[in-house]
Amino acid sequence: MAEHFDFIVIGGGSAGYAAARTARETRERVAIVDGGSTLGGLCILRGCMPSKTLIYSAEILHLARLADRFGLNIPVAKADMPRLHERKLRTIAEFAEYRQEQLASERFSLFRNRARFTGERELTLDDGTVLTADAFLVATGSVVACPPVPGLKESSPWTSDDVLDLDRLPESVIVLGGGVVACELAQFLHRIGSRVTQIQRSPHILKEQSPEAAAVVEEVFRGEGIELITGTQLRQVERTNKGFRVSFEHDGKLMVREAAHLLNALGRQPATDGLGLETAGVTLRKSGHIQTNEFQQSTNSAVYAAGDVAGPHEIVHVAIMQGELAARHATGRPAQPVDYDALVSIVFTDPQIAHAGIPEAELKKRGIAYVSADYPFDDHGKSILMEAKHGFVKVLAEKGTGRLLGAECVGKDASELIHSLAVGIALKASAADLLKTHWYHPTLSEIWTYPLEDVLEEL
Repeated sequence: MAEHFDFIVIGGGSAGYAAARTARETRERVAIVDGGSTLGGLCILRGCMPSKTLIYSAEILHLARLADRFGLNIPVAKADMPRLHERKLRTIAEFAEYRQEQLASERFSLFRNRARFTGERELTLDDGTVLTADAFLVATGSVVACPPVPGLKESSPWTSDDVLDLDRLPESVIVLGGGVVACELAQFLHRIGSRVTQIQRSPHILKEQSPEAAAVVEEVFRGEGIELITGTQLRQVERTNKGFRVSFEHDGKLMVREAAHLLNALGRQPATDGLGLETAGVTLRKSGHIQTNEFQQSTNSAVYAAGDVAGPHEIVHVAIMQGELAARHATGRPAQPVDYDALVSIVFTDPQIAHAGIPEAELKKRGIAYVSADYPFDDHGKSILMEAKHGFVKVLAEKGTGRLLGAECVGKDASELIHSLAVGIALKASAADLLKTHWYHPTLSEIWTYPLEDVLEEL
């Protein structure tokens, strides 16, 4: 006999928990199925929280080493890896324990099993238990991808999981990749004292960002001492007696780099293996993501998907919004699709990159008439006194109305600064509307007033 539920979530991460909580508002029988070794999801256990904990510590260490610039005398500053590791464990444990309590509460039926679809509305767990439901949500996240580079898989390189779990200082590391994870961890490793070589296939790192933003980070990386090599073609990865050897082409020449460790940061892929999606009538996109409509509904109307497994943006707050949307729609309530034209995305390098709204390249692609203005951090009072002179802010506004369409910030604390413009974009405010705000001096935030004023003048 199968046990029946109103709503079943597969995966207890950010998207899954948000969906289960939302479904439980109007439905009594909600189940969560998660066969992971530890409950909590990627963000808490192996993503956002541990990485940002370590990155912030590395930033403090970096500033301490620049003490002379601030008129300070700090003779020695170095990473204490066991204590750094312990602090990270302690920090994420608080979040993980709270999430585990939520998932295991009496509001839900929690199954600590792997699951696969054995029918359009039927799941079979790895212990043989059969579950049916009116609706399902797949929120199984993503896993590290291993592209077909000769020797890469066989050499068993590190993944981000290994770097985030370090309790010792690696002497040298080769980082493969130029995406968000690759760049954040390359700079972290360099700042704690490792010799880092970063090898990127594209002409620029962070290819999802604007070329101007990527160029700022590239300049800083090279200035700090990271050996950053872009525009490459990987040829071979080998394990040696001393570590790893990577062969690649660059500027028409075959080059080789060696290091004690190798980090595969060449991307992630949706975690769909073993779910039996074909049996359920669920179609995948070419990217491997589950194909969904604007309500997160798959090609099987009873199966929804949210988070990294669905895309198009692998960001925690988007996963939560998608999960809540799916649960509302599945339980027959009004559901407003996620507005990706108000998207906020952030890269936690130093300087940080943050973007809100529609990217400039997308505005051009859509043929939307706009005006833009930017302003550099090296001509701004607060950033100068903070020795945070790298980067710029940029505002994009609709031509004619001045309605804010997009904003970009590359610089100190960009992750915090972007939200001033993100609110304006979400509320469809104009440049003139934001200039009614009291922008306090001297603050980093007031730098937005300069491009806003320029946009207004151009309009």
